[in-house]
Amino acid sequence: MQAAIPAAIGTKPVLSLRGISKSFPGVRALSDVRLDLWPGQVTALIGENGAGKSTIVKVLTGIYQPDEGTIAVNGAETRFPTAQAAGKAGVTAIHQETVLFDELTVAENIFIGHAPRGRLGLIDTRRMEEEARRLLASIGADLDPRVRLRELGIASKHLVAIARALSIDARVVIMDEPTAALSHKEIHELYDLVEQLKRQGKAILFISHKFDEIFRIADRWTVFRDGQFVGEGHMSDATEAKLVQLMVGRSVDQIYPKRPARIGPPVLTVAGYSHPTEFEDIGFTLHAGEILGFYGLVGAGRSEVMQALFGITRPSRGACRIGEQVLALRSTSEAVEAGIVYVPEDRGKQGAVKGLPIFQNVTLPSLRATSRAGFLRLTEEFAMAREYTRRLDLRAASLDQDIGLLSGGNQQKVVIAKWLATKPKIIILDEPTKGIDIGSKAAVHDFMSELAAQGLAVIMVSSEIPEVLGMSDRVIVMREGRIAAEFEGGRMTPENLVRAAAGIEGEAA
Repeated sequence: MQAAIPAAIGTKPVLSLRGISKSFPGVRALSDVRLDLWPGQVTALIGENGAGKSTIVKVLTGIYQPDEGTIAVNGAETRFPTAQAAGKAGVTAIHQETVLFDELTVAENIFIGHAPRGRLGLIDTRRMEEEARRLLASIGADLDPRVRLRELGIASKHLVAIARALSIDARVVIMDEPTAALSHKEIHELYDLVEQLKRQGKAILFISHKFDEIFRIADRWTVFRDGQFVGEGHMSDATEAKLVQLMVGRSVDQIYPKRPARIGPPVLTVAGYSHPTEFEDIGFTLHAGEILGFYGLVGAGRSEVMQALFGITRPSRGACRIGEQVLALRSTSEAVEAGIVYVPEDRGKQGAVKGLPIFQNVTLPSLRATSRAGFLRLTEEFAMAREYTRRLDLRAASLDQDIGLLSGGNQQKVVIAKWLATKPKIIILDEPTKGIDIGSKAAVHDFMSELAAQGLAVIMVSSEIPEVLGMSDRVIVMREGRIAAEFEGGRMTPENLVRAAAGIEGEAA
């Protein structure tokens, strides 16, 4: 489905991409995508997590080089071999987390790398501050150029980032989730600024998962899905339902071997779980033999809830109960003793201990079971590691092999084996198949289904809609630190998940 955009008479895109493809080992991030950015207009780039939005931004800003395809500025084909080359061509990006320097002044941040200089080649501080004051005034920012950045709030830092973009005479301004950390008032101030940039003739690429924002400020839309271009059009002709369908229009395939569930009694009950900055009033029940999916967009608070359940952080209020036992988890060791284990999203930093062999990674949380009188028994360590890695179909030369030498998928299997060896009641899997190949995904999914069939209670946090729908018995959707919706049965559809995550009221017809 694709809506063509007729170009306005006498105008052409400031920047055009055609046939852009980009691959990484085992992953094709972009495949033959296109994108047009027009002067004085906002183009919303829409897609679920993993659609290729971040990759295309890095291509536009010279961080990645495309394997195939062309980039044209004002109709002339060009290349961006470096970030500096993209900047000289007038392309700049304002990211969700602004890349600024707290110890430098506002003016120094605005002109870093291209500060005005005097006759001897030294930075002309007075001229730099005057230029900074002029740029800030042009966007309505009442900031002192001499103030150090650390003294400013998040919204003011965004204004500095925008002034920096304008300081290089940017023709294309990329805004990547710019309102994620802003208050309601600051968001509306940003909208006014976007309108001002449009009047100045800037072409703006606006990336957001918030549909109210997209319909509020965008003139055009482009949708990516699974690294591919699927459609573009005018916002005046778009509907929320149409855009959601384009975002998620795919079927669950055979890498999700979900077995029929036999749901048992409640194992975990969470009520009123809250954290001062991360999540609010979280409540749900998890049953034996159930795979409970948690879905949400970036920043929804899913991982933060799971880390609190595992004792990494402490909630400010709320209750957690396993069976009839009320828990006040103060550490991860207390969580493990209570029967809760957590496989983190970042297995490299939080899950695996690189430099140690596979068998020691597996037995690390279970040393009491593999030791006698305070001495580790190597035979028992190997036996435990062999049992659980065999069940997960680990591919490795030997259990003595350094875990750091394994593929991402096999590292994930070792991390899962490590926690299963503790014989938990509840296993939390945070993005369990992120960054691993399809074959390893299928093995992890098959084992997850096997665990649930054996009566283990499973929580799966995932940003992949096919994974959530393919493996879950029930799905909780989070948005901005709260539970937005809960779906099961026939109500578990891609459209409903995306609508709830994006804050669109009602369910798809």
